[in-house]
Amino acid sequence: MLTDCQHAKIVLEKAELLFDQHTIERALDKLATAIEHDLAETNPIVIGVMTGGLVPLAHLLTRLTMPLQTDYLHATRYAGQTHGGRLQWIARPRLTLTDREVLLVDDILDEGETLSAIIQECYRMGAAKVHSAVLFDKELGSEKPVTADYVGLSCPNRYVFGFGMDYKEYWRNIPAIYAVNENG
Repeated sequence: MLTDCQHAKIVLEKAELLFDQHTIERALDKLATAIEHDLAETNPIVIGVMTGGLVPLAHLLTRLTMPLQTDYLHATRYAGQTHGGRLQWIARPRLTLTDREVLLVDDILDEGETLSAIIQECYRMGAAKVHSAVLFDKELGSEKPVTADYVGLSCPNRYVFGFGMDYKEYWRNIPAIYAVNENG
């Protein structure tokens, strides 16, 4: 019987590379330019959505030259699984959002339910305006309850991992994006 780590190694070996590090870096540059253009004068709070948003947030922050504050939140529908379930709040932002512009940074806009709930919670906490940036927008071919204001790349409707996104809590650390081989 394989351990989880051994299984994760096999999944990576069989996975399809979708976006290499250079492509992701260019997408991050594009995101930073658009965000800087729109939010430079707003004194935003940039909030990373954990855990997947950690890597994109770190890379994006190093590209932003405007004054900003950072925070994080942790809300998940996946909890280490490959399919979403009920939203679980693990940590809410510690900074006061009242009358502030907020930029949420996450790894991927999948079905949109998590991001929609997070946006609603930020408004409930008093945010004046909530913006969202995702490194990837998954092409589902169906309507989502929310769209991201800033999108780095579009990806196919497959299970993807790397650059913050996980496969059963593994491979968030890979500097590229892979799709799980659906044929085993």
